[in-house]
Amino acid sequence: MRVTADRDRLPKQDRSRATRQRLLEAAVACLAEHGWAGSTVAVVAERAGVSRGAAQHHFPTREDLFTAAVEYVAEERSSALRALFPEGAAGDRRAVVTALVDLYTGPLFRAALQLWVAASNEEQLRGRVTELEARVGRETHRIAVDLLGADESRPGVRETVQGLLDMARGLGLANVLTDDTARRERVVAQWARLVDGALG
Repeated sequence: MRVTADRDRLPKQDRSRATRQRLLEAAVACLAEHGWAGSTVAVVAERAGVSRGAAQHHFPTREDLFTAAVEYVAEERSSALRALFPEGAAGDRRAVVTALVDLYTGPLFRAALQLWVAASNEEQLRGRVTELEARVGRETHRIAVDLLGADESRPGVRETVQGLLDMARGLGLANVLTDDTARRERVVAQWARLVDGALG
């Protein structure tokens, strides 16, 4: 009897997971395209092809939806970044620098940026976004250290890796208003040389 009940629940659980994933992806796309002010739960639900009620079942508040969305996509991007270099990439640091910079020039970064701006003005969002950003930042730093083969016990190495990530974020900001591809490629090449020299 229990086996039958469990089997009957699985399709519903699968549908629920698929709905949740569609909502998260739609929320990030809406934030990146329309900003915080234009990204309501109703707009996200419509884009995801679900009812507003279904959206609120998964995410009771707007803040729940958007912080979960940015966290979800950040985790997906971290997994994808690791998958690019399954054996590590200490021998090709330029490829790692390029991949890290790419993290900050796509829709995820635009969505996160919209959340940061909204959090600076909305008290109920600020704590959640600050905590989320700290968690995502720590994970990105850890991935960068691993992929670069960096030994953080050496003086200055931790700061070099963090400087690389800060530079990547700055390039992402520059790219928000205009296509900064040509300048970005030159900066990435120079940073790859600097990182190689600093990490040995």
